[in-house]
Amino acid sequence: MSVLTNTPAPDFTRADDPQPGTRTAGRRKRVTVGKVVQYALLVVVLLIYLAPLVYLVNTALKSNTEFFSNPTGVVQAPDFGNFVTAWQKGGFGSAVWNSVLYTFSAAALGTVMSLMVAFPVARGYVKHPRVWSGLFAAMLFLPNTLITVFQLVLRLHLYDTQLGYILVLASGVGIGPLLITGYLKSVPRELDEAAALDGAGYLRYLFGFLPALIKPVLATVFILQAIGCWNDIILATILLPDQSKFPLTLGLFAFKGTYSSEWSLLAAATIIVAAPMLIVYVFLQRFLVAGVVGGAVKG
Repeated sequence: MSVLTNTPAPDFTRADDPQPGTRTAGRRKRVTVGKVVQYALLVVVLLIYLAPLVYLVNTALKSNTEFFSNPTGVVQAPDFGNFVTAWQKGGFGSAVWNSVLYTFSAAALGTVMSLMVAFPVARGYVKHPRVWSGLFAAMLFLPNTLITVFQLVLRLHLYDTQLGYILVLASGVGIGPLLITGYLKSVPRELDEAAALDGAGYLRYLFGFLPALIKPVLATVFILQAIGCWNDIILATILLPDQSKFPLTLGLFAFKGTYSSEWSLLAAATIIVAAPMLIVYVFLQRFLVAGVVGGAVKG
C-alpha cells in the first residue's frame, strides 16, 4: 500500500541567486536605460541637422531690416513675399526646368549603366569578378579628372551643350554598381536559367524581369545619383558657360553675387534650390533604406 504525501519538491536554487521577479525587473530597467540613451543620442543628432535648416527658414521669413536688427532671434512678422521676390529677381524658372532635366536624365541613365555593369559581375559572367568589385570600390576614392573631362567634351563637340553635361553627370555612377552587386546576391541564379529556358534574351531579362525584383536598390541608386546631379556646381561652371543653360545651383551662385547683402532673399533662394530634393528624399527614403540594408543583409 503506497502512501501519498504532500511533501514539496526540493528547491535546488542557491540562496544567492536572484529571484525571477528581481531578475526580470533588473533586465527591464537596463533595457529602459539603454532606450533612453539611444533616444537622447537621436535627439542630439536630429538637432544638429535640423538647427541650420530651422535657422535658414527663420532668416528667409524675416525682412532685411528685422534680420540686421536681430539676426538670431525668432521672426516676429513673417514675410512670405521673400520667396516670390527671390524667384522673380533670380529668374529661377528656366533654371528649375534645366535642373529637373539634368537630374532625372542623368540619374536614370546612370542607374541603367550601374545595372548593366553590376549584373555580369554579380553573376560571375565575366572573368575575375572580385577584381571588378575591387575596381568599383577603388573608383570611389579617385579624384575628379576635370581637365580630362573638359578635353573629352571639347573634342566630342559637346561643350556648352545640355547633352554633354548630362552624359558627364551620368558617368559618375559612384557607389551604384557596388550596391546593385550586393543586392543581386539575394536573387536566385535559377531565375536566370528559367528565363533563358523560356526564351528570354539577356537584355530582355536584364531590363524586363530583373528590375521588378530589385526595385529598392534601383531606387536607392537613382536617389543617390539624383542628389549628386542636383547639387552639382563644379561641372556646370566648367561645361555650361551659357546662362540660359544654368542649373539651379549656378542660378543661386549668380543670385548671391548680385544680392550678397540681402540675407533674407538669399535664405529664401537657398530654400527654393534645396526644397525639391528634400521633398523627394522624404517621400522616397523608405526605398533608400530598403536598398542599402537589403543589399547588406541579403548579400
